[in-house]
Amino acid sequence: MRRHKIYTLLLIFIIAVSCHKKDSVVNGSVTPNNFLSDQKYDKLIVEILYVNGFQPTTATVDNLKAFLSQRLNKSGGITIIQTPVSSPGNSSYSLDAIKNTENAFRTQNTNGTTLTACFFFADADYASNSGSSKVLGIAYGNSSMCIFEKTIREFSGGLTQPSATTLETTVILHEFGHILGLVNNGTPMQAQHQDAANGKHCDDKNCLMYWSVETSDVVANILGSNIPALNSKCLDDLRANGGK
Repeated sequence: MRRHKIYTLLLIFIIAVSCHKKDSVVNGSVTPNNFLSDQKYDKLIVEILYVNGFQPTTATVDNLKAFLSQRLNKSGGITIIQTPVSSPGNSSYSLDAIKNTENAFRTQNTNGTTLTACFFFADADYASNSGSSKVLGIAYGNSSMCIFEKTIREFSGGLTQPSATTLETTVILHEFGHILGLVNNGTPMQAQHQDAANGKHCDDKNCLMYWSVETSDVVANILGSNIPALNSKCLDDLRANGGK
């Protein structure tokens, strides 16, 4: 009888954990090809969670949709929704804190032929910052990204700084590039262009996927309203893996 009770409790625990798992952190079946092609998912919903007061600009959201429409095959359409959330009250965000926030507030999850992705626009810096350079965004899991909006505002809008829209757009497109498998991050390279010393990034300093784009170091290289673009090698990779 006692052994039966132990097995029953263990089963309840497994079910409870399984029900708590969301598309954001545990999404092993979703691949970059699923985002790029419409073979399995013909619709995409991108959910933007933002702490009240830290919402991206309208132009940034429009730029994100335009970028995805240019690169992804989604015959059923691409939709972006925005969800305001209360601040968790963190002075900085560790990766675990970011995941916990997403799990608490994300409302859109992959189902049927509809694929989802999620951005969290945070109201504090990344806890792993070191030195004068600060992280502006990260991608994690298979469909999740965090934009450190407080940090972006610190480095945008000033006399010699890019606008908030320009810096936001640059960072969100870079992070979505990682979700799409760049560079050598689930989308195979058609020619060598990975900057292996800096992880899953392009070795072309003018490319959107150059390593410094996700840090405050990029500010010195953004002139006016010019947003870095994907170079030809990154575009070749995406097209070969089902994209446009």
